[in-house]
Amino acid sequence: MTEKKETKLVSVPSTTMIPERDINKPLVLEAIHLGIEFGGLKAVEEFNIGIGATEIAGLIGPNGAGKTTIFNLLTKVYQPTHGMILLDGKDTAGMNTTQVNKEGIARTFQNIRLFDKLTVEENVKVGLHNHINYHVPASILRTPKYWKEEKKAHMRALELLDIFDMADMADVPAASLPYGAQRRLEIVRALATEPKLLLLDEPAAGMNPAETEELMNNIKKIRDEFQIAIMLIEHDMNLVMGICESIAVLNFGKVIAKGTPSEIQNNPQVIEAYLGSRKEEKA
Repeated sequence: MTEKKETKLVSVPSTTMIPERDINKPLVLEAIHLGIEFGGLKAVEEFNIGIGATEIAGLIGPNGAGKTTIFNLLTKVYQPTHGMILLDGKDTAGMNTTQVNKEGIARTFQNIRLFDKLTVEENVKVGLHNHINYHVPASILRTPKYWKEEKKAHMRALELLDIFDMADMADVPAASLPYGAQRRLEIVRALATEPKLLLLDEPAAGMNPAETEELMNNIKKIRDEFQIAIMLIEHDMNLVMGICESIAVLNFGKVIAKGTPSEIQNNPQVIEAYLGSRKEEKA
């Protein structure tokens, strides 16, 4: 693996630190005082974060820290108890999951959620639903417009699959793919919605070192080719430190540290959250 050159982070007016290359672009996402309670229990409290237009950001923390809850808030699986979520400066208050997806947030899940009985191409076409321009009657009657839109969807699906060397698998049932290929397909399907921000929930879970290395290269490729922001939850610290430009650390629903990978690696609060207080051994 080539040595990673750390991205320079700069301040923007909201005091958020973003990559220097994104300084003249609006934040793709800003969460302000975000929180949620379940039966009086504060699962997430005062979560504040801003993500640059092409930033690769990490969200880490011990099990149960509230990381997936954050993703569920950002995608409106849960509605926040308090706080605000801005997507490209637009308040997402009152939006549901479908509306937020159309506005530009796509995600993958800890547990792969593919349509097993559909082919690889058909799974990607599911992600193209925001961009298919025909109605039910046209699909029933198989009108010329239907065939035109289907051809466009077919070509776009193959184009996306080809980026990840999966075009030759287009007719393969999703259930028969190897684990790593299923992970890639889930990411391709999310990209088919044309997001501004891609959320990856433990994308390296269950992967071997070779597959993880390939995943890192694919994440960089996604950012560079699609010019979008990516935020990931991950327990593989080699992946997080090797690819993320900024990292937020969550513990018991609160952010305890934010910064560059080197700042996070050397933060005493982060070390304690992961390892516990270290006691000196007695001679």
